[in-house]
Amino acid sequence: MSPRTFLVHGLLAGLLAGLAAFAVAFTVGEPPIDDAIALEESAAASEPHSHDGTEEEGHSHADEGESGISRGQQAGPGLATATLAVGTALGGLVALAAAAVMGRIGRLTPPQSTALVAAVGFVAVALVPFLKYPAVPPAVGSGDTIGSRTALYFTFLLVSVVAAGVALAAASRLARAGSAYAATAVGVAGYVGAVVVAGALMPRVDELGAFPADVLWQFRLSSLLTLATLWAVLGFALTGLVGRSWRTHVAATDRRALAASL
Repeated sequence: MSPRTFLVHGLLAGLLAGLAAFAVAFTVGEPPIDDAIALEESAAASEPHSHDGTEEEGHSHADEGESGISRGQQAGPGLATATLAVGTALGGLVALAAAAVMGRIGRLTPPQSTALVAAVGFVAVALVPFLKYPAVPPAVGSGDTIGSRTALYFTFLLVSVVAAGVALAAASRLARAGSAYAATAVGVAGYVGAVVVAGALMPRVDELGAFPADVLWQFRLSSLLTLATLWAVLGFALTGLVGRSWRTHVAATDRRALAASL
């Protein structure tokens, strides 16, 4: 049960998670994106602007095929490459985190601590930042504020991850000293309190304008479903692989102990 074992398992689990995330994103995520792009192109076409005294039509995503990556390439190979790369990298990071906390969280076995790390990772890295700064589809938001919106998101993400790490460490220390139930309650309360305060202090981002609510809802729901699929498959696959290695390790240790006692 070395860090290398965890890393190999994590990369494999992340690859599987990336495949699953691609399937979900392609199936339920692309339709609302297409709707949002159609709205963007329709708005651009209805508001031609002048340049050097002549009028031009608005930018269209369909034109990107002439000079860049087409919409079909974005939704197919591009999306697959992105989800596989993110899934594999995320799997490696989660696996290394699971290896680092192995044996340090109460009496949890390696598979149990791995499952806990994956669950905490989903909440701290994906769910909570999404609730504060949810994803927005094309045609939403000003191009001038992309940098500030990105900075706000990653700042809150950092706050969430640090708060989760501190809460997990405090809960582990309390669990060794007393009740596991009290330690869990303190850890959860500490994390929730920290992110609620940070979320209240950090500014809101509201640049939706007159964007249709149904398309926005479908886009955000599909985005959250893709994130949940990525983390769920990663957590289950990594926990299963670590559990198999752990059982093999325990069986080998038992055999050596039995042989030494004869």
